Amino acid sequence: MPRTPEIHTFTDAQKLIRAAADLFIQLGQQAIADRARFLVALSGGSTPKALYSVLASSEYARQLDWGKVHFLFGDERAVPPTHADSNFALANTMLFTPLRIPATQVHRIRGEDPPEIAATQYEDTLRRLTATRSAQWPVLDLVLLGMGDDGHTASLFPGTPAVTEQTRWVVPGHSPQGTRHRITLTLGVINHASVILFLVTGLNKAKVVQAVTGGRASDPAPYPAALVRSETGRLLWYLDRAAASELTGATGDLSS
Repeated sequence: MPRTPEIHTFTDAQKLIRAAADLFIQLGQQAIADRARFLVALSGGSTPKALYSVLASSEYARQLDWGKVHFLFGDERAVPPTHADSNFALANTMLFTPLRIPATQVHRIRGEDPPEIAATQYEDTLRRLTATRSAQWPVLDLVLLGMGDDGHTASLFPGTPAVTEQTRWVVPGHSPQGTRHRITLTLGVINHASVILFLVTGLNKAKVVQAVTGGRASDPAPYPAALVRSETGRLLWYLDRAAASELTGATGDLSS
């Protein structure tokens, strides 16, 4: 049965990012202690960019054994890895290069390939990395997610086939704007992660945050983010005050 989401609000985006960095380190330390590695799927966007900057800072970099962290991606745009719109390019510049992460620990989606081929290849990568049986979903330690003001998350956009995929782990996605062709993890992979963490900021997200977290899961359309439900682990929402402004009963205290 899906677990109840944990909603935490923060006075501003900076405090949210530091709390997310603290959680990242905590989860990484625990995963490495328990299983000798930490599997994390990254997301794109401005909020993760700020998180990467904090994690790569001297204060945080020394707190984790980065040699045991394996980086995956929740989605990617169909662009080369050096393209300005590439999620990999952002993480490579802000996180992997500063922390000197070896290429063997970075498992990128090949956005330069046709999306269907890239999706198939990435599912194969996930299967090898997690050694998951064919009838099971993989279990990642942490999946980082953002949410658009249309309620999309990863590259699961309203009304697209990727949202309703039931068996595949990775599929092509389609965005109504920007880089149209995408590759994305499916809800089955996301929902079976040990920890799913949404990072959402901004007043323009407030009404969608209310709709997605308001318990109306029987009618999730047109908001794919409402379909993110932790099956066996934890689902956390980290919101700044603006994004949480339409909520009346967030769980967790407002950080000052």
